[in-house]
Formats: sequence, C-alpha cells, structure tokens
Amino acid sequence: MNLNLPIRSAPSSKRNQESRNYFTTSQYSPPSSTEAINGPVREPAREPPPPSDRLIVGVDFGTTFSGVAAVYTGTPDDIEIIKTWPGGNGITSDKVPTEISYDLPPTTTTSPGNTPPQPTVKWGFQFRPEDPRLRCIKLFLDRSQKLPFYVSPLETAAQLKQVNKTVVDAVADYLTQLHHHTMDTLTRRYGESFMASTKVEWVLTCPAVWSDAAKDTTFKAAERAGMGGKDEVRMISEPEAAAVWTLKAIQPNHLNVGDNFIVCDGGGGTVDLIAYKIISLKPLRVEESAVGTGGLCGSAFLNYRFEEHVRNRIGHSRFDEMKVKKGKTWNMGLRYFEEFVKRNFNEDEHSEVNIPFPGLPDDEEAGLDSGFLVMTASQVKDIFDPVVKEVCDLVQGQVDTIRAKGGIVSGIILVGGFGQSDYLYRRLKAHFTSAAPPPYSERPTHSSSTDLTEYGSIEVMQPVYAWTAVVRGAVLRGLEGNMVISRKSRFHYGTSYATVYDEEKHSVTERYWSPLWERWMVSDRMQWHIAKGDAISPLSPIAFHYTRNFRPGQSLVVTDDLIACEADEPPAAYTRDLVHVCTLTTDLNAVPRSLFTRLTTTRGVEFDNLDFTLEMIVDSAGLGFELKVDGVRYGRVEAEFH
Repeated sequence: MNLNLPIRSAPSSKRNQESRNYFTTSQYSPPSSTEAINGPVREPAREPPPPSDRLIVGVDFGTTFSGVAAVYTGTPDDIEIIKTWPGGNGITSDKVPTEISYDLPPTTTTSPGNTPPQPTVKWGFQFRPEDPRLRCIKLFLDRSQKLPFYVSPLETAAQLKQVNKTVVDAVADYLTQLHHHTMDTLTRRYGESFMASTKVEWVLTCPAVWSDAAKDTTFKAAERAGMGGKDEVRMISEPEAAAVWTLKAIQPNHLNVGDNFIVCDGGGGTVDLIAYKIISLKPLRVEESAVGTGGLCGSAFLNYRFEEHVRNRIGHSRFDEMKVKKGKTWNMGLRYFEEFVKRNFNEDEHSEVNIPFPGLPDDEEAGLDSGFLVMTASQVKDIFDPVVKEVCDLVQGQVDTIRAKGGIVSGIILVGGFGQSDYLYRRLKAHFTSAAPPPYSERPTHSSSTDLTEYGSIEVMQPVYAWTAVVRGAVLRGLEGNMVISRKSRFHYGTSYATVYDEEKHSVTERYWSPLWERWMVSDRMQWHIAKGDAISPLSPIAFHYTRNFRPGQSLVVTDDLIACEADEPPAAYTRDLVHVCTLTTDLNAVPRSLFTRLTTTRGVEFDNLDFTLEMIVDSAGLGFELKVDGVRYGRVEAEFH
C-alpha cells in the first residue's frame, strides 16, 4: 500500500480538539483514516443506452424569458415551439416572461390545526403593466454571480417573505406552471392516449458559468415541478445547446475539422460564451476549446438605458407621471424600442428613430412631435455602445484564449434574443474583420491558401431562429445524445488528504500520530484530481481510489469534501479561500464484508481496511458520483452541495 498519495487520515484526539472551522459553522472533524492509493484514473468510455420512442421536452429557463420546445423521436425533424401562453390574449410568442407573483387571499380566521389558505400564482403574461412581480429569480440560484443593478435583493426578499417563500420555492412554482401548461399543450397536440403511453423526457438549460450548487438547486426545483428526479432530467449549458442547434442549422458552411467557433448567447440579463473545436463533421462532433465565460450585459440593460434616456429628455417629473398615470403610453414606447429598435436598428439606414408615446403633448425642446419621441442615430448608439462593447470584449477574450494556444477561430455564432440585434451583428462583424492579424506563428493553418490577413478575420453568423436556438438545441441533446465529446473544467477539483510526515517538506508543528498507521502524519494537504482547463468527458469518468480504516463497531457511512479552486495555480495545502463544493456521503454497508481486510497494529488493536473508488462523472449538467469496489458498483454517492 502506497501511503505517499493518501487523501485523509484519522487525526488523534488532540488533533480533533484542535481542528479548525474550515467548511461549516460546526467544528470540522475529519472522518476515519482515508488514503488515496493511486492517482485519478480515466476509465474507458461508456456506450450510451439505445434510444427508444419518447417525447423530449426542452426548457430554456431564462433570466427574463423562458421557452419550451418538444419533439417526438418518431418524427425527429418536427420540433414544435410552444407559442401560446396563459394571459397572452391570443398573441403568439416563442417565449414567455420569467415572472411570477403571489396573490394572498383575504385575511380569514383559521382553526387550530387547519392549513392556512395558499396564495394563488400569476405568471408569464398574466400581469398588467403596473402589477408587482418577481423578476430575474433565476439569478438568485447562484450566489456566486453578480446581480444587475436593476435587480434589488432587498425588494425580492421582501416579496418572498410576504408569502413565506424562498427563491427555490419561487423557481419551483414557476417551473410548475411551465410544466402544467406544457403538458396541457402537448396533450391537445398528441392526444391523451398518446401522452399516457409515451415517456416524456425533460431537458433543462443553464448558464455556462453556473456553479455546481446552482445546477443542483435547479434540478431540485425541476423535480418539485414534476419534471422528474435528477437521474431523469438532463441538463445542458445554454451556449452548448445553441451550438448543437446552430451547427445543424447553418450546414453547409465554411467550418472545417480543426476549426474553432465561438457561440455567443445573448439573453436578456446575461451573455454566455463557449468556444468549440470541430472534431468531425459526419457525424458532427465538437469539443470545448476554451473555458466558458459570461457577463451581465444582456439586452435588458438597453431597456434601462433607454428608460434613463427618455427620463432625461422629457424631465423626471413628467416621466414619473407618465409611468404612473399613463402606463399604456410608456409601455407602447418601450415595446416599440424592444421589438423594433433593439432588433433592427442600423445606423446606416436609420438617421432617426421615432418612438411612439401617444398622449404626450408636443415639446420641441424635448423632441416630442405628434405623439412621437424623435431620437437621432447618435442618441440610439449612445444607448447601445456601452453594452455592445462589453459583449465584444467577452468575445475577444475567447478569441485571445484560443489563439494563444495556436488555434484557428473561424466563426462567431450569435444566438439568443440579443443575438438577433442587427447593430450587435454589425459591430462584431466590423470588429473581427478589421482586427489586426495575430503574431506570426510557424504552426500551419488548416488551408494552404490561408494567409495571415484571412487568419485575422472571423466570420460572424446570425442563424435563423436565433431566439429559440437554445431550446431547440436542448431537445436535440435529448434526441441525439452528446454532440460535445469533451468540455473544459472551469475549476481545479480536489480533496484534502493526510500523508506521511516528511521533515524536509512539513513543519513539525503540523504532524500528529496515527495510532492505526503507527506513523507521524500531516493533514490538510490538497490532491487536485482535475485541473482547471482540463478536457473532461461524461463518457470517461474519473476514478479516485481510496483506502479507509474502521475500528470494530464504527459506522460505515463516511463523508468526504470536494473542494474547488478558481485560481490558475492551486495551493498544495488547504486554505480558507478555496470553495467547498459539496460533501460526499458514501454508505459502505452494501459492500460485502468479505471485501474488507482485517489488520492488526503492533499493540494488538484490530481494525478493518477497505479499498474503494469514488467515480466522478462531469457533465454539462454538473457532477455525479458512484461507489465501486473491485470494479463492481455498490450504489450512488449522495452529494450535498453548498
């Protein structure tokens, strides 16, 4: 047994008393002796199970809008986008607002033991313009993400407290409404007998920069909404889903094997990016070529910049009066800005833009004429430019990362609601066709006719169905399985461990005596099983091999802590700034006792030793764990995310 690569060893009683508060508010006490007897091992790829007839439903749960698509495996080319929604007044829309509110019933006296009446739910299009509601609730699922300036945590918390709800409750309630409406719509479409006999499989989308804890919370909300357990619901990152759909939609194109392309998914609140390298065209297979990035620079920021522009133009008091007393006037102007200006503005064609504000009196100084606010192209550009520059900077960061590794960036694919913007398209196109070529490199390009100037130009593509590309890709993920064969790890992942004391490496104050191993040991060392930027595949699980000691009568339910580090160079020992991802609880009671080895110390103390493996599967949906002993699976490992 090699004790040079252990994971964690049992501390002495003195060490227990001195254990520090690393991860929780309670005192942290490392469990019984655990040591890694080998490093991480990549196991052979698993073959996916054969497909069967089923109905696949994709849900793009967005910050500002959400969408649903469905496809039957018997007719894979017939992707149906749900377009009718409660409260929509017969108007069709590819998406529904991600908004929800609760109406409290009138105060009534309830008898002891009776359940108080529950608030009724309104969602999506079921609001009047002036109605209060919860917005951008999705962003609160990931505490590590910054909130946009227009989202108030205090106001959101107050609304939730009023109805005794949490953010997860609100997300689950919204997904419940989405689930019920989807099932009702599909039942009308396919019939009750078909729905009763056909398996419905749900695929959810999430941001590229979502934490593992946020993904886990989203799974729990989806389960509460009736979409199925974590083992049944699949998850795919939003730009990855967009890539799955878009690469099929733009065929044929100029992209070749070995080329890299960047998917820019511009939503309402966030913009997500992921870069992919084409591995094969038939079948279409890609791998992540740069770690996904994202930022708060979605099209909703244009709305708030537009609102501030109008407020300054017509005066604060008149603007506030319009929003309060003439809500329809303001909403007509905002709707025109959203549906026409944001999507279609082109400074070459639109020297001025007339925004309808019916009912506002003429004001030559403010630019109000016959119920329209006249905006010059320069004024519209002032609204767009700061937000568009942030998007360009994000894309440039991905391009720089790929080129620094000698890669060829051949295309940028714009999807999402903001991805439909003509102005954003033209700005990106101008930026990346006029960009200076990269420094000279001896690395050959994919084509002998490609010179440095062409190497410096990147084609920007804006495919059809850009707004629904994510949800269409979600159903394709369920239909065809993984098109993305590997992804880049956004973090270093590892565990703390104990190892044999080495006076040349360790301080004497760190050592403690292990009565079972009968050696001086040191704890809180870090073993990093996955490095940041590593290529990882769900078809090739990573196996961590451990050995653990048990005294007679000791519990066989054991825990380990999975730790992450975002820094480029992870530390060799545990530090307080590392991220505690989750606690892994493994029940070894299912393992046959014959697989345990009975050992005895020199003092005659008997204990049992077990070698086992925790197998970690890293997918677009996050992390999954299984227990194996001698290559045989003995159950799942429960992960409690923090």
